[in-house]
Amino acid sequence: MKKININAPSRNYDVFIGNNVINKYSSKINSLAGYNDSIIIVDSNVYRLHKEKIESMIKGLKGNVVVYKFKADEKNKSLDSLKKIFDLMLRKNLGRSSFLIALGGGITGDLGGFAASVYARGIGYIHIPTTLLAMVDSAIGGKTGINYGHTKNIIGSFYQPESVLIDTEFIKTLPRDELLCGLGEVIKYGLLIGDDFFDYVAKNYRKAFDYNYSFLNKVIRESVSLKGSIVEKDENEKSGLRKILNLGHTFAHAIEVEQNHKIKHGQAVIAGIACALHLSNKLGMMNDEYLEKYLSLIIEFRNEIKLKQYNPETLYKIMFRDKKNKKGSINFVLLEKAGKLIIDAEADKRDALYAINNGLQYFCE
Repeated sequence: MKKININAPSRNYDVFIGNNVINKYSSKINSLAGYNDSIIIVDSNVYRLHKEKIESMIKGLKGNVVVYKFKADEKNKSLDSLKKIFDLMLRKNLGRSSFLIALGGGITGDLGGFAASVYARGIGYIHIPTTLLAMVDSAIGGKTGINYGHTKNIIGSFYQPESVLIDTEFIKTLPRDELLCGLGEVIKYGLLIGDDFFDYVAKNYRKAFDYNYSFLNKVIRESVSLKGSIVEKDENEKSGLRKILNLGHTFAHAIEVEQNHKIKHGQAVIAGIACALHLSNKLGMMNDEYLEKYLSLIIEFRNEIKLKQYNPETLYKIMFRDKKNKKGSINFVLLEKAGKLIIDAEADKRDALYAINNGLQYFCE
């Protein structure tokens, strides 16, 4: 069992990492916020796969427990789903002293966290991430949100949980494509942390597909530790430090939207990182040697991430909707080498299109 403390300005909380954490800490949940009743926002597929485990946790909770199951996809990360949750909470008379548990992957966490942040002007909540991607990234740091107007996460808030319980037992039911999605964010953290960790990931990433818990626990701990340290210094993305966490994401979010969400977020992140690497090299920030080194890992997944076709002009236009842009220009996170990042980098249209076409060439059928 590993505990990592995140001392964010708005809330100090712990992240617990280990096997069967939610059952070991069901009594801990009861003491976290002094609440009366609770609602669990849960991915219906996760509930089906782990029904016994989840119902055992529910039995340990006090008060009235309401369960909202939904299909966790980008279409349902929406105002309509938010309305359904609020309608249910009102029908069950859940007030400010109630509590929310978001149990699922990144979509569930984003939706549940946002619901908690605005219902009754804010109620307590816990993240229980069940995908590798959510464990290493989205469950940490307090970013919540929903999609609107064909734009990802454009409505949302910064709202820290009371705690995050990373139960690695959930990983054993993840299919290969979900493990790949998690590895997309792990690769990002390799590039953020430095070459030693990147080299470790590059050498050992296949162990994720064998459900090797020694490897999985290490990459979860390293990723959570780095993200937590960044959130402590720049919780609301004001100083610019937190922006480094968006490496590859300006491209990735545009790819997801342009592909009508037929590509998963973690897969889009891998493709987006390829684009960011090419742009870094094109602008003279990264030399050819590092470009080749980092791309050698990215292209390992070229047969598992497939784009039938894409429109570079459309992708470029979508990138202008990115929340981090300023003064009408696209702001990229780029890098010189692993551990040396450049934020708010600008590129003209020609260079951006170059990066899109060169980065996505590996994944086109």
